[in-house]
Amino acid sequence: MPQLHAILPLPSKPLLHSNIFSSSSAPIRRRLQRTFSPAKPPNLKRLTSRIVQLTRRRQLHQILEEIEGAKREYGKLNTIVMNAVVEACVHCGDVDMALNIYHQMTQPHSCGVDTVTYATLLKGLGRARRIDEAFQLLESVEQGNAAGKPKLSAQLIYGLLNALTEAGDLRRANGLLARYGFLLREGGSPSISTYNLLMKGYTSAGRPQAAINLHEEILHLGLEHDRVTYNTLIFACVKTENLDAAIHFFEEMKDKAQRLCRLDLYPDVLTYTTLLKGFGHAKDLHSVLKIVLDMKSRHDLFIDRTAFTAMVDAMLNCGSIKGALCIFGEILKRAGANVDFRPKPHLYLSMMRAFSAQGDYNMVKNLHKRLRPDSCGTISPAVQQEADHLLMESALNDGQIDAAFENLTKIITRWKGISWMSRGGMVALRIEALLGFNKSLFSPYLLPQVLPGEPIESIMAPFETVRPLPGTLELKKVVMRFYRDPVVPIIDDWGSCIGLLHREDCCEMNARLSAMMRSPPPCVTTTTSVGHVVDLVLEKKYKMVIVVKHSNLNGTTHGSRAVGVFTAQQLVNLMAPVPEVVKQKQTVCRRLTMV
Repeated sequence: MPQLHAILPLPSKPLLHSNIFSSSSAPIRRRLQRTFSPAKPPNLKRLTSRIVQLTRRRQLHQILEEIEGAKREYGKLNTIVMNAVVEACVHCGDVDMALNIYHQMTQPHSCGVDTVTYATLLKGLGRARRIDEAFQLLESVEQGNAAGKPKLSAQLIYGLLNALTEAGDLRRANGLLARYGFLLREGGSPSISTYNLLMKGYTSAGRPQAAINLHEEILHLGLEHDRVTYNTLIFACVKTENLDAAIHFFEEMKDKAQRLCRLDLYPDVLTYTTLLKGFGHAKDLHSVLKIVLDMKSRHDLFIDRTAFTAMVDAMLNCGSIKGALCIFGEILKRAGANVDFRPKPHLYLSMMRAFSAQGDYNMVKNLHKRLRPDSCGTISPAVQQEADHLLMESALNDGQIDAAFENLTKIITRWKGISWMSRGGMVALRIEALLGFNKSLFSPYLLPQVLPGEPIESIMAPFETVRPLPGTLELKKVVMRFYRDPVVPIIDDWGSCIGLLHREDCCEMNARLSAMMRSPPPCVTTTTSVGHVVDLVLEKKYKMVIVVKHSNLNGTTHGSRAVGVFTAQQLVNLMAPVPEVVKQKQTVCRRLTMV
């Protein structure tokens, strides 16, 4: 880090120096007076790069610590650095911290804000479903009341529009276009970027066919397709399982790029990855191999770790374990020279699932052993738990009962339980059946009144019975409600459930309920099995799960009208105590959720 050194001010008059001569004939040498250049501003590029790296790792706390240290060393930081911090807050999902930093930037002696600051804030507010605040910020910019006096521009609109389309909230996205769409028009018509975002929004909302239908409107307006347009259309076709149409757009994309000599139209890694997922899901091994060959024949295409992972997943879906193992070996070989190619834990789990089903205990054991030292990224408890389950399953499928029993004992000791509805729970059932009742390791909780496969709709409580509260209310008006109920669902102006407010989160009497709720709420469809919902309540410690109609879910809970709830208290009421005779016969008493 460059350091600043104090510079003493020069005297207003030149100092008198006595000349010392070795002899009287020696020439007089004039001593030049040294001049000091003003202090150079600190180079903050390295700090900005550091913030970007920590943002990718989601280490927001570390970023804030280093920013405080930089302020003590350099004083005031510039807008570029602080915008990177705001982006880090948004990327990590802490919009309140982003707003706090924004207010610090607007102070009189701070660095100030610019259009990038506002675009990042709008993107963050959109992702956090705080749409009213986002529109208020846009209105302040439009009216000229916003700090820094930014101009209303397409950059601001695109950030919020992209967040809304990613969430599948087309109602508010169309409202944003109706009000500020004039900023996005080119030649009197909406730009191709606007249509790209709308197509992505329809696909995210579970309506990919509507995205494909927009293509006709694009052709009618004569708008030029770009790479994003083709990628979005291919993704929509894959979602609708119309792979012929996807290949049609893919070939059209390549032909147009060659005919017009436009390098920016050639398929990129995202294009190939989308096709691999589609054909892998369809179990079309021939097409998967053809796409892989096409990718490797493109010398100008950089195949990253994500693309290699898609190749492995597609081949595993098609049942080609040897092909997947070859690609996996290529990834490990490249990872030896470039750490960016180190596989994610997900890829190790995919390989372990395939070999576990075959009963290859030695291969699964090796993968399990190398999972932590050779993979990159965070290994969550859920990932590690599944890896342990797969190791147990592979031992059982390989006929090694003692090894399977040993792994099951380690799992119970380490994880304090196992769900019957999980993959590992089904393996545990098989081990229990083989060992006999006298050697059982578990003491399950029983649900005799319901069947695990029944839909949750059969036992849920109607949504109206829990008396949801509007998010615009202040806590002081309904505070007595939380003395009775530990958790209350919160709804918006349209009656959609937007979050859950827990008793322990009620910390400010004058605050709105929507400001203290946990959003989005845990949500399932009416056709979800009772067993899965009970697992959610027990494993995730949910006090309430919202039930919506199957046709309303569309991959996102926002905008879905709730029809019922299932609470932890309902689960307690359904449980039956385990008979004492059964308890006495258990060798090890462990909690095992039987659903």
